[in-house]
Amino acid sequence: MAIRDTPKWRMRQRLAAARRAVPAAVREAEAAALAAALITAPLPPGLPGTVCGYWPVGSEPGSPELLDGLARRGCRVLLPVVDVPLDWAEYTGRDSLRAGPLGLLEPAGPRLGSRAIACAALVLVPALAVDRNGIRLGRGGGHYDRTLPLATPGTPLVAIVRDEELVPSLPVEAHDVPVTAVLTPGRGLLALGTS
Repeated sequence: MAIRDTPKWRMRQRLAAARRAVPAAVREAEAAALAAALITAPLPPGLPGTVCGYWPVGSEPGSPELLDGLARRGCRVLLPVVDVPLDWAEYTGRDSLRAGPLGLLEPAGPRLGSRAIACAALVLVPALAVDRNGIRLGRGGGHYDRTLPLATPGTPLVAIVRDEELVPSLPVEAHDVPVTAVLTPGRGLLALGTS
């Protein structure tokens, strides 16, 4: 649970409000641009193979089309099942999803365990913002900060955000796991450096 009235909490509130204010038509255009950028990008080593993704909630960037496009490229797509750390199950299409906690849709198939992320050649990570050093600001539940360390070292960890949510710097805490790249609608896929 996020601690209220801290700089990070206030930043989360501001970013979430800005997302909710984006008109639906703009969100749809950005979702299409994100899907096109990822689906046409050169595949990293190990792909097609397993990709850990997520089903976007509310105004969160991303789309079912992005997931379906990865599947059409031959990727096995896993989506999170809420647990700590996150569990994973295979995405086999929109009809295979069921309602889960926190407003998420989760695959109804067999759970593969939290260590399934270690099989991924690519991990797509939701974020409210990410900075140029790969520091990611999530929703504050800690699910991804507890899960990303289970990925195989060197696996691309790609945060998906709106263009305005790629910022110069964010506050960092010891438990924060940096991402290695960012995907935005206007800039496409960009590698991030660490300082």
